[in-house]
Amino acid sequence: MSTLKHAFNLSLFLFAIWLLLSGHYNPLLLVLGILSTLLVVLLATRADLIDRETQPVLLKPSVLFYWFWLGREIIRSNIDVARRILSPRMPISPNVFTVRAVQQTDLGRVTYANSITLVPGTVAMDVDGDVITVHALTKAAAAELKRGEMNRRVCNAEGVFPCSP
Repeated sequence: MSTLKHAFNLSLFLFAIWLLLSGHYNPLLLVLGILSTLLVVLLATRADLIDRETQPVLLKPSVLFYWFWLGREIIRSNIDVARRILSPRMPISPNVFTVRAVQQTDLGRVTYANSITLVPGTVAMDVDGDVITVHALTKAAAAELKRGEMNRRVCNAEGVFPCSP
């Protein structure tokens, strides 16, 4: 039953991606999209290409809220980094530090590390268990990450309440 649930979740996710990318909403194309999605999942399952550890990301509200928050952080940080590049008088103080990832799963920790890297001015250099080594362009970026807001939001998107440090 677990495999069936997994295949169903994967089908929903792939259809949602197809729908977002195609932009076609007439009945014939919707049916063809559903059929093609089911065919892909069936073939991948029969060829044993889908492992049991794979977790299809569901479009649940907590994940969507995290994406919007992360998008805002990326834009905000882009503006900050661009200002520092265009105005040489603004301070740049590169530093390396570690943060603790409090997520319960490997997927959560990878999401946290990738989110750190997606935000301009910070790069996750190494992940060792629940410790992430980070390079930050400024002390402000390091302080923002150490404050733990991103860590907490990844936990919430992962569905872990409360997020324990």
